Amino acid sequence: MSATRIPSRVRRLNKVQKISVAGVSALGVAALTFSLVPSNAEAEIAPQAAAAAAPVAFTAGSAQAKTVQNSMIEQHSTAEKLVKAADAAKAKAAAETKAAAAKAKAASEAKAKAAADAEAKAKAAADAKDKAAKAKADAKKRGTEAANRSTARKPVYANNLDGWIREAMSIMKKEGIPGSYEGIHRNIIRESSGNRWAINNWDINARNGIPSKGLLQVIQPTFDRYHVAGTKKDLYDPVANIVAACNYAADRYGSMDNVNSAY
Repeated sequence: MSATRIPSRVRRLNKVQKISVAGVSALGVAALTFSLVPSNAEAEIAPQAAAAAAPVAFTAGSAQAKTVQNSMIEQHSTAEKLVKAADAAKAKAAAETKAAAAKAKAASEAKAKAAADAEAKAKAAADAKDKAAKAKADAKKRGTEAANRSTARKPVYANNLDGWIREAMSIMKKEGIPGSYEGIHRNIIRESSGNRWAINNWDINARNGIPSKGLLQVIQPTFDRYHVAGTKKDLYDPVANIVAACNYAADRYGSMDNVNSAY
């Protein structure tokens, strides 16, 4: 059989497989050789001794040749199957290794992503907490500053009847003394026409030596009794006079708003 007729895939056999195939082929040739020797070979051993060493020629169409040829083809087919099986096993192992590597990589990436997501979530929560705490602290600070400014900033009232009434009412509010702007203003106009230096020198109080004075015409004993701390101790002081008079009216009539005549 010509070497060119052997399938090309046989060339991929490894060293052991090639040795096995070569051995089988050699045995086949040897068997063919012995099978071609005539039955009277024993009588002709000596004359043909030299010829025994020469290459054996046989007809390709003989039964022996076909047997050898079929044997070689079978061996080649077996070798080819071995090569295919080895290649398939190698490819399978490579695919499994690749799949395992891909799976490990995916697991590692998933783990890294989960860790990154957890870290980002924790950071976002911490940032939100810090932001809320800062906002709360800022609000508290602004409130404190506003309160301090409000405390430090003393209201400025006009030095006239309107300013005196408004300042007196701010003090009355702190002290819990009732009275409206209208009620105070109405009684001031009736008692003194808005003159802070007004004095009554003709009524019974004047005859008794304690004339009524100021915007709401208060006598000194009443002023002293109903004076509110924080105001001046001067009966002619307009704010002190209004606050003391309203304090007296609240005690006697419930409120300056209820006073509509001399009181």
